[in-house]
Amino acid sequence: MKLIGTLADQSNPVELSIEAGVITALQPVATAAPLWLAPGFIDLQVNGYGGVDFNDPATTTEQIAQAIRKLWATGVTHLLPTVITGSHEHLATCFANLVKAADEFAEVAYATLGFHLEGPFISTEDGPRGAHPRAHARPPDWDEFMRLQDAARGGIRLITLAPEWEGALGFIEQAVKENIIVALGHTAATPQQIRDAISAGATMSTHLGNGSHAQITRHPNYIWEQLAADELHASFIVDGHHLPPAVVKCFLRAKGIARSILVTDAIAAAGCPPGRYRLGDVEVEMTQQGRVCLPGTPYLAGSAVQMHEAIANTVKFSDATLGGALQMATANPAELLGLSETHGQFTAGRAANVVVLNWNEAAQSLAVAATICRGEAVYRHQ
Repeated sequence: MKLIGTLADQSNPVELSIEAGVITALQPVATAAPLWLAPGFIDLQVNGYGGVDFNDPATTTEQIAQAIRKLWATGVTHLLPTVITGSHEHLATCFANLVKAADEFAEVAYATLGFHLEGPFISTEDGPRGAHPRAHARPPDWDEFMRLQDAARGGIRLITLAPEWEGALGFIEQAVKENIIVALGHTAATPQQIRDAISAGATMSTHLGNGSHAQITRHPNYIWEQLAADELHASFIVDGHHLPPAVVKCFLRAKGIARSILVTDAIAAAGCPPGRYRLGDVEVEMTQQGRVCLPGTPYLAGSAVQMHEAIANTVKFSDATLGGALQMATANPAELLGLSETHGQFTAGRAANVVVLNWNEAAQSLAVAATICRGEAVYRHQ
């Protein structure tokens, strides 16, 4: 297979050669190339997709596989299925379902780079807690976490927690020793508690600017402290609802392209019509405008944005080029996961995970023309 297109970080078109599922060559060509080529997108926060909720213990393995297949149309070839705050039994069952789906379906096993546990060790306060159920927000417990890790067969790769809990710093240190990425999120921490968590080994902020109080102290607060911390990568939900365009622009200027990561925080409503959906035990509503919230309230509850839309929005809202926005969905999450040697970039010898894109510069819109996993075209736009 040969693909001709423009790489987002280059001005000249290239020919990408693929044999036996592997990239064999990448060479400049003189042919005009209206299409763009990017590595497969990596999404670190996916709660569900296409009507399928990863946080529902009743979700079947076939439904999980269907969600993975539907994500190909958005350019996502790899992800961290995300399980949010719930009872221990609820969380363990959801992880067991995801593990079983990977056992039964090769596409799930290939797409899954690990799991993201968002909670339950988060703030109980309104605002920072977000849509997570208050009844199940609780302090970090290493023994409980290890039981969840057993249910996930060691697959939990990223955990989001609030560092202000007593015992959180010791938990962070232990998690880092176990090669687990610790992200700060859904927190009401003081600036000093943020700094202490970074010293303990936290390396990421989850959907920075969200899962926060509606009103905070103007200057010393947990958002500024995380923005200023060069030690932290930060993920952002750029759907036009979670962060206003001006905030996206300022946040990306402060954090820098190299430390910024795009996530969708997609729930079952993503890829579906407006209506009522579930996120675990919580009922949510997606409006005609694509905003996902708790019914009858302004409180956000996940997202329905698709990754290619988030990339286009990032270009539209900020100083980022298309190349920079694509980096936030490819090379940057791969780096955070320690997978830069195998994912997120085009290099001869790597598995051929490619997204073929149509970029409309005037409209600043991005469409997925095709998605290729291991050299196989798994999605083509009709």
